[in-house]
Amino acid sequence: MFRKKTAVMILFATAAWAADFSGASAFKYTQSAVGFGPRPSGSAANRELQAYIRTQLRMLKCELIEDPFVGKTPKGDVPMTNIIAKFPGKSGHAIVVTGHFDTKLFPGRKFVGANDGGSSTGLLLELARALSGSTRVDDVYVVFFDGEEAVNDWTETDSVYGSRHLAYKWKADGILAQIKALINVDMIGDKSLGILIEENSTASLRKLVWNTASDLGYKAYFLDTGEKVDDDHMPFLKLGVPSLDLIDFDYPPWHKDSDTMDKLSVKSLEIVGTVVLESVKRLERQ
Repeated sequence: MFRKKTAVMILFATAAWAADFSGASAFKYTQSAVGFGPRPSGSAANRELQAYIRTQLRMLKCELIEDPFVGKTPKGDVPMTNIIAKFPGKSGHAIVVTGHFDTKLFPGRKFVGANDGGSSTGLLLELARALSGSTRVDDVYVVFFDGEEAVNDWTETDSVYGSRHLAYKWKADGILAQIKALINVDMIGDKSLGILIEENSTASLRKLVWNTASDLGYKAYFLDTGEKVDDDHMPFLKLGVPSLDLIDFDYPPWHKDSDTMDKLSVKSLEIVGTVVLESVKRLERQ
């Protein structure tokens, strides 16, 4: 027991992190994602964005995993795909950071979801870049969910298709039992950033992330008030995985065509991304 624990501590102490998190880079990734236009699940633009995500991840030192499935929606079967970047560790434990890349279907409108779908995509791509090439203690999974949005109105069966699918798949595969923590990001690029306390989330994990934000000088952006939000973390939380949703739900352009790039800021993406990256480091010490 002593030797094993010591070996893990030495491994962590000698880990070399490849890069810090860049808000400017995350913003550019977000711009690229939004440039594909509306990206509801099953659409040509959604498939084009998938190809873009794969291309970016293939340039990094990670294992690229594709998780195709069929979403059973009120409008019929819709092909969907989760995309996963795995950064292998040696401990037998795992840390997961997730977000969605699809946008809600609004027929006849041009809803490009810069914050709602775009910002999470950009942050995850930059997080993957920052993790690339570094020595890991735990496996770190960066997961891009398809099908977060409801096809019609949000219900337990018409929402979070990708995370529901992956949670049960990982339960069957045995991966779920390895997960120490899951952090989901959603709508985190707003210029007026205020990450609420998502009250469903695991309190101990929220405390770690909020303490990290405070230590980094970002306490003002992580609020002391909150509410319950149903999001991509919930399927994992319901299966016993310590999970946290980072979301700024005070966003007037939510689900409006005015959710465009001019509402986002490099600074907000850098704040959230830096806190998430440091939180992953701290979780690996546990």
